[in-house]
Amino acid sequence: MTSFVRAADAPVRHRVLSPALRRPGVIVPAVLLALILLIAIAPAPFAGLFGHGDPRFCDLTRSGASPTSGHPFGFDVQGCDVYAQVIYGTRTSIGVAALTTALAGIVAIVVGTVAGMSGGWVDSVLSRLTDVFLGFPFLLGAVVVLNTVGTRSVLTVSLVLALFGWPTMARLVRGSVRAVARSEFVSAGRTMGLSPWWIATRYVLPSSLSPLLVLATITVGSVIVAESSLTYLGIGLQAPAISWGLQLSAATGQFLSAPHMLVFPSLFLVVTVLTVTTLGETLRTLLEPAHG
Repeated sequence: MTSFVRAADAPVRHRVLSPALRRPGVIVPAVLLALILLIAIAPAPFAGLFGHGDPRFCDLTRSGASPTSGHPFGFDVQGCDVYAQVIYGTRTSIGVAALTTALAGIVAIVVGTVAGMSGGWVDSVLSRLTDVFLGFPFLLGAVVVLNTVGTRSVLTVSLVLALFGWPTMARLVRGSVRAVARSEFVSAGRTMGLSPWWIATRYVLPSSLSPLLVLATITVGSVIVAESSLTYLGIGLQAPAISWGLQLSAATGQFLSAPHMLVFPSLFLVVTVLTVTTLGETLRTLLEPAHG
């Protein structure tokens, strides 16, 4: 049974990975994403490239000063180095996006797999529950909940965003699980007397996760934008956290006098979102033929 599944999956992996390794649409965003993740994991070496790496060291005499030697992104209204804050903000923004996507993915896998494998009233109840959460607009629901929270940390914001982010993933997992569950090798496993949940965890779920991987990649970009938007509006992360959203919020009203305060955090935000979105879209085009 196991050898049959591995043999069936091998051509799919070959058809997906071989062209992917030769496509700039995968290689370029993958390299950029690897660099962004490296910055998020170890920001200190990158922040210190120009000799000044402390994002919390501020000099009010340089409030809003333009880029200069050793400070390529200039200073914010507090006289803090914008470059160092952008670099350290990468950790926070990526951290929220990764944690939110992981939490939403875990809930989606559990709910979608249970619904897809069980069918009947269990599927109906979980599907209606998913529909209820889908009825709440993503950002509006986050605004309502975050307004009732006292301290808005990385964990708090991630939990709230995940609360409204799992239903779309769950619906996708349910559909994939139901499709795979009708396959011949699943029927053969049932005939052999294998436990339904053994079949689900060992065969059905691994064969159903490719679409979720694509959606999760795109979701990372969406969460980065959502967190930055909420923080910009004063509903997301709070100081002393350092994030791109907080930098954009601090730059409000300063664009004419100090445009660098808005331009550089926005540039990092746009590049990061475009990177993960492009990677996700390219993976989707590669995986669709393989699973069609």
